Amino acid sequence: MALELLPQHWISIIAVIIILISLIVAVVKKWMITYALIFANFLVFIITFLFQNELIGSVEYAGLGFRPVYLTPDYLPQIYTLFTSMFIHGGFLHIFGNMFIFFFIGMAFEQRIGWKKFLIIYLISGVCGTLAHSLMNLEYPNNCITLIGASGAIFGIMGAFAYSYPRDEVVMPIPVGIMLITRVKVMYAVILFAVIETIIVVVDVEDSTAHFAHLGGLIGGFIIAVLLLRKQKKHRRNGSTVYYDPYMAQKSGEINFSNLRQLATTYELKEILDKIEKETIPQARDMWIDHFMEKALCPKCNHSLKSSNGAIWCDNCGFKTNYK
Repeated sequence: MALELLPQHWISIIAVIIILISLIVAVVKKWMITYALIFANFLVFIITFLFQNELIGSVEYAGLGFRPVYLTPDYLPQIYTLFTSMFIHGGFLHIFGNMFIFFFIGMAFEQRIGWKKFLIIYLISGVCGTLAHSLMNLEYPNNCITLIGASGAIFGIMGAFAYSYPRDEVVMPIPVGIMLITRVKVMYAVILFAVIETIIVVVDVEDSTAHFAHLGGLIGGFIIAVLLLRKQKKHRRNGSTVYYDPYMAQKSGEINFSNLRQLATTYELKEILDKIEKETIPQARDMWIDHFMEKALCPKCNHSLKSSNGAIWCDNCGFKTNYK
């Protein structure tokens, strides 16, 4: 048995560097990983449009797509494409459909659990989806079919979201003949997607979509969330067991709303403050506070305000207050 490392075109190396830099910059700048993943996917897609054979894979180059044959001992060195294949898309409708859904579901879920766990679930779910489809297509010549796309990872995010916050409502596109954008409970949306994918697999619809990857990613994301998020913890109170969600829990009186209220001088700021008061997810609440502070003005001199760790101040007139 001889391990074979297939050659890569230089543009594939550039694509991998773009992916890594996008994620690193997002972490350093504290941007949402959802945005970084969408940006990286679109940027790599532009390169793929120009170097399709080199990036997806051809006789001459391995490419960044994954093939089931890479699970065999001889081609195991190409196992890294389990990850790179998530950033490759074959056409505009392919990437637009994936990123359109991901924008809605990804941003909402990342706000709730933080970027670290979000990225872990995304990447591992993508691998689960690719492996699920590959294990169903190990026979020759199907083992040479190239698998690309982020749909397995996106379905994984859906599965994890459905486990962690099933009754949370999010705005997302729902496929009901047409793509309807509406506010819906996460568990209902995920059940709908799961039923559609299951029917397609059972009926054995022949198209170019890896439906087993969707189901594999969905199930993988759900299982990872069970292991990683530990949705409920127990403690004893007055002799009875109480269940609570550590991500939803927050201390009463943590935010000093009276000091924020004096800054809500416009209708828009009052609406944002209302969302802050109603928000139960700490990460999402903090994002609304950041948005509020970007638009709030000093009540004394009408200049922009600055804030950090609960403190608020104006560099122009010296006004100071806090919200924690």
